Amino acid sequence: MEEWGFGRWSVRANGSEGSGNLGRVETESKERALGSRAPRFIKASRALHLSWQVGVFLVGLAIVFAGVLMLALPGPGWLVIFTGLAVWATEFVWAQIVLRWTRRKVSEAARRALDPKVRRRNMTLTALGVAVAAVLVGLYLARYGLAMPWDVAS
Repeated sequence: MEEWGFGRWSVRANGSEGSGNLGRVETESKERALGSRAPRFIKASRALHLSWQVGVFLVGLAIVFAGVLMLALPGPGWLVIFTGLAVWATEFVWAQIVLRWTRRKVSEAARRALDPKVRRRNMTLTALGVAVAAVLVGLYLARYGLAMPWDVAS
């Protein structure tokens, strides 16, 4: 049985209690066990496994960094950030736990969004927002006409 961890925090591959205060890590039946998904021959050598972990960390870090840049630049920022987290989750237990929490929260939000009461509320708020925007555009057009604010010559 393999055990991954650092210091007093560790998790065994079968999900049983490790040597630290993390305690028992329960997984749902449809979720994979926590731990490294590196090939067996890589896990056989400590030095090779450590270099594998460094490589996975650096690739995940580059992807997450690109996603953070895409939050300000054009591109699917959050999708790329979660992809980097998924890369980290192939090797690190902390990333697997964060990714499971994120998936659970997204599923709960999707389930809540499909609730008929919430859908009616969202549709009402959207209609109200469109009406307010239409009134503001109408007031602007009544006051200034079709002259654009940057058209100084008129």
